[in-house]
Amino acid sequence: GMKNSTEYRALEGFVFAVTPFNFTSIAANLCCAPALLGNVSLFKPASTCVYSGYFLMKLFKEAGLPDGVINFISGSGSQIGKQVLQHRNLAGIHFTGSTSVFQTMWSTVGNNIKNYKSYPRIVGETGGKDFILAHKSSNRDGLRIAMVRGAFEYQGQKCSAASRCYIPHKVWNDIEQDYLKDVYSIKMGDVMDFRNFMNAVIDETSFNNIVSYIEYAKESEDAQIITGGNYDKSKGYFIEPTTILTTDPHFRSMEEEIFGPVLTIYLYNESWEEVCKLVDSTSPYALTGAIFSEDNEALETGKKLLTHSAGNFYINDKPTGAVVGQQPFGGSRASGTNDKAGSPANLLRWTSQRTV
Repeated sequence: GMKNSTEYRALEGFVFAVTPFNFTSIAANLCCAPALLGNVSLFKPASTCVYSGYFLMKLFKEAGLPDGVINFISGSGSQIGKQVLQHRNLAGIHFTGSTSVFQTMWSTVGNNIKNYKSYPRIVGETGGKDFILAHKSSNRDGLRIAMVRGAFEYQGQKCSAASRCYIPHKVWNDIEQDYLKDVYSIKMGDVMDFRNFMNAVIDETSFNNIVSYIEYAKESEDAQIITGGNYDKSKGYFIEPTTILTTDPHFRSMEEEIFGPVLTIYLYNESWEEVCKLVDSTSPYALTGAIFSEDNEALETGKKLLTHSAGNFYINDKPTGAVVGQQPFGGSRASGTNDKAGSPANLLRWTSQRTV
């Protein structure tokens, strides 16, 4: 005489979808995922990618999206966010962007928690300080290619881009010349010319920030620049693919997110277990990381010691370029809530269960 069921309701209110400049297709994901589960989305793109967001909205409309389901609003994040985050009907935040902005949004929600109709769901994917860790048994060509592509594709403007690298001295001696040749062969220029592998960085603020790390390395006794180091903003914000070699595993560019074409290499003498612990404890982020080894025992040790260091963990592959539909993406610690865009777990965050 008993019948039980559980239904998955939409949230009571709207979801604020805030999208980044560097990943056009995830702008569609962040506003559409809540809408798929019956929610109203407020879609605010980063100020540097309003144009592509506008065309996404045109695409949605042409596909038959009814008015009022996804609502496109462009403008200053500080102006729009101030109103949206205090609104009584805020039911959730779906965010990809910088760690500092996400933490500010979370603080604002906390300060206004008594004003909401319900507790907002907060889902965010933020920064990274992504690593490549090489074992003495690593495949040399695979490692070298992962370093070049992982660090310099899209000018390093990926939260998953390789930014710090740990290599044994012997391995570096084997790959150094080929690595330098690869990096110096990179062509920069207008992306309309497909011979160009790198383009300009997004804007002057980003340019100035990246340059500050390069200049810091030039002036430091603990580092030397072995590729790149030059930059020019006379026409576009161009920065050469820059490689820093450091003797300090806690050098500034080994610890802080740069979001540009800068890779810092530390040549280690530590044991495999010690260097794994060093990688795990160096950065507040835990987004992506890669280990290279042909030794299965070393791989298993690395996987165990680096359990919480990366939400997307790669073995003998570059730490960037997660395949949509195969590798749900996200990390924890300062890298976000690890709700994995592209997974069922993420969709369920935009539901509220009712047991009948």
